[in-house]
Parts: sequence; C-alpha cells; structure tokens
Amino acid sequence: MAPPARVALPLILVFVLAVVSVLVTVLSGPGARSAEVLGVRGADISFTLQEEAAGTALSDGGQRRPIERILAAHGGNYVRLRVWVNPPAGYSDEKSALTLARRARGAGLKIMLVPHYSDFWADPHAQEPPASWPRSDLAAMKQRIGDYTRDLVSRFAAQGTPIDMIQIGNEITNGILWPLGSVRAGTADGWARLAALLNSAIAGAREGAPGRHLPVVLHVDSGGDSGLSRYFFDSLIQAGAASFDIIGLSYYPFWNGSLAALRANLDMLASRYHRGILIAETAYPRSLAAAKPGDWVSTPDQLPDGAALPATPAGQEQFLTQLRQILRDVPDHRGLGFFVWEPAWLTVSPKPGEPMPAANLAMFDRDGNALPSLNAFAATEPAAAGES
Repeated sequence: MAPPARVALPLILVFVLAVVSVLVTVLSGPGARSAEVLGVRGADISFTLQEEAAGTALSDGGQRRPIERILAAHGGNYVRLRVWVNPPAGYSDEKSALTLARRARGAGLKIMLVPHYSDFWADPHAQEPPASWPRSDLAAMKQRIGDYTRDLVSRFAAQGTPIDMIQIGNEITNGILWPLGSVRAGTADGWARLAALLNSAIAGAREGAPGRHLPVVLHVDSGGDSGLSRYFFDSLIQAGAASFDIIGLSYYPFWNGSLAALRANLDMLASRYHRGILIAETAYPRSLAAAKPGDWVSTPDQLPDGAALPATPAGQEQFLTQLRQILRDVPDHRGLGFFVWEPAWLTVSPKPGEPMPAANLAMFDRDGNALPSLNAFAATEPAAAGES
C-alpha cells in the first residue's frame, strides 16, 4: 500500500494549489474591491451646538444621544468642523470648533478641520477676507494666512485633539481671500497669487503639526463637472501649488449632476492627478412633502437620478450606498470616502434672519429620530445597489 500513498500526496498538493490559485484570482480581481471599506466615513457637524441650544434632540433606536455618538455607533469615523475667524454671535468660531473636537474625540472620531479664511460663509460666490486681515498686500496676506493656520492647528493639538486632516479653504473654485486670491478672471497672475496663498496656508498647517505628515485637502464645488475640475487643478498645479494630498469635491446631485457624471469626474481626477479623492460635502433629500419655495430641494425634477432614487428615507439610504460604491470603484484605490453635510441640521438659520432651507436633507426626521441612511457610515460595506 506504500506506493499508492506516495502517488496520492502530489495529487492532493496539486488540488490544494489549484484551489488557492482560484481564490487568489477571485480576491485580486474586480470583485475584490467591493470588500474594501472606505477610510473616511464622516459628517460635517458644525451646526451641532446651535441646534442643541435651539432645543433639537436626537434619538437613535429610541435612545436620546448626541450626534457624534450616533455617528460612531453607526460606524462613522470622522467629523468635519468649519471655523470662521470672527462670525456673527453663536456661529462656527474657533471656540465652538474646539468644543466639538473634544466631543468628537471622546466618541472615538477623527477630525478634519476646515478654516474658511473668512468671517462667514466662503464658497464660489463669496470669499471675503476677515475684516481684520489685509486686503491688498500679497506679502502681508501670505504671512497672515500662514500664521493663522499654524496657530489654529497648534491650538487643536494643545487641547489634546490634534487634527487628522485639514481642508484649506472652502469651495475655492474661484479662489480665496478676494481680491488677492481671486481667479475669476482666469489670468496667470491670479492663479499665481492663489497658489502662493495656498502654499503659505499649507506650510503653516504643517508647522502646526510637527513630527507627522498632516494630509491637506483642496476643495472645489465641481462634483459632477469634469471640465471645471480639470481646469481648476491644471491651472493651480501649473501655477505652483503642488504640495496638497487630496482633491475634495462637493457633490449635491441637485446642483452637481447625476451619479454617472460624478463617476466620470472621479475617474478622471484620480487618473490625471494621482491623488486621493474625497467627497467633502454631500446630501440627499429624505422627503419633499414639506418642501417650500426657497428650499435647496423642493421638486422631484431637481434630482437627476430621482426615478431610481426618490426623495424618501429609503431613497436617501440607497443614494449613499451607491455613492460608496462609486468611491470604491475609483481607479488605483484613490476613492478615500465622504462627508455628509450636516446630517442633524434641522432648525438653525444659515444666516441670522434667514429661513432654514435644508431640513429635508437631514438624516433624522423632523422629530429628531434617526433614519436608515445612517447605515451609510457602516464600517462594513453594504451590498451594492443597482446604479442608475
């Protein structure tokens, strides 16, 4: 019986090796990417203190809990915190951001900090310098933005909440610190000034975080617009801004186009610039039932994928599931993750005296009860839904 045993052993080895080969092929093929978990699954919670002061209370599974604890319980791992220099009373100043950073860290969450370099909202339509900063002296402004960023980052570390990422400015598609850093005219001089200001801010941020590499995000509002995205980053890199790590995008389908347009843009950006890609802001409506004129989303025709993803709690959840899949599919594994815009923003005015325009984008109902879309923060990947 000895000879048959010696013959059987190689046959068993051949079989085992064949099985291993098949498994390696399957696990390294296209399907393997669906098992990857996005490294950033977070939310901007900058309105939290104002919402709580207004009496907003959140519940998850019948239990009242603060937003950062709910995010963590559902698998979220990051918060995004904005900072204005000298905003109207009660809005997102440094003190508020430091408070929220302590709460987030206490819940086990990481922090992306977003200085707007303005006293109030900064976006493609408004990039006003803080009133106390110089407006016409480039050298002085470079010094100011670098010092301010360094000191801001240092203060977060000093209280025991060192930040994990920094976004330099907010939706800087048309520049920052107008008029010095404006690129609305598209001139080479304008792009050079913007690059110089951004480089100073980036250097300041890294001075404030010595001994480690602090990832830097540059953020534009062109989620579904490949042409605008390419124009911005081509122009900026050519002008000399090359020390950033991550491309951040706002993607609101009612402003930025379909999921297919987003996919095309992300694939282009990853392949062209070889940097990580982050959806820095996103949201989707849970309902249109109580929408009113002036709300950001009030009619079904504003949703390019609305036939497949209606404005319902289930549609909101499926939108985020599909967004996760698109990020996982970005070439070279460069899709880092996403931040949902203010999932618990239910009552507070964006500006004093203005009506609240986006309560139907929250991930809680009007009574503060958690919705299924919070599953989008899960630390395991949900099954991919059929894409529209």
